[in-house]
Amino acid sequence: MKRTIVDASQLELNEKVVSIKRVTKVVKGGRNFRFTALVVVGDGNGHVGAGLGKATEIPEAIRKGKEDATKKLISVTLDDNASISHDLIGKFGSASVLLKRAPEGTGVIAGGPARSVLELAGIKNIRTKSLGSNNKQNVVLATIEGLNNLKTPEEVAKLRGKSVEEILA
Repeated sequence: MKRTIVDASQLELNEKVVSIKRVTKVVKGGRNFRFTALVVVGDGNGHVGAGLGKATEIPEAIRKGKEDATKKLISVTLDDNASISHDLIGKFGSASVLLKRAPEGTGVIAGGPARSVLELAGIKNIRTKSLGSNNKQNVVLATIEGLNNLKTPEEVAKLRGKSVEEILA
């Protein structure tokens, strides 16, 4: 698993809260309520990350989630029509997300959790299908894992010892 962490200091990042859950812990004196926020950040230009924040207040949980997501930014290579370079399946836990290339004008065809990741990554044309678990956190992380495993045509050509034109033909 290659992990291309990006320096977020010079990027203009947008954030999207995918889910907020209330977690309850029963203790002797009653119940303790805490919140977990799943946040996706991206610049719309090939950089995206997801993070989880936990706190007693919702705004604090979102802030922590955004902080965590900026630490885990990855860079995604897009092709000429703002799609991915090849089809692949991203897996995390029991969630799998099928990511398929799409021609210009298709748009983002994806479910809620995967859609937020793809839109913030700057992908404009893609088709996806969520397979296996529908857990929002695992679907988001499976989508990011899939995007992280993308290879550019140049990388594939170098691995196979061929030219880029032979790979794309």
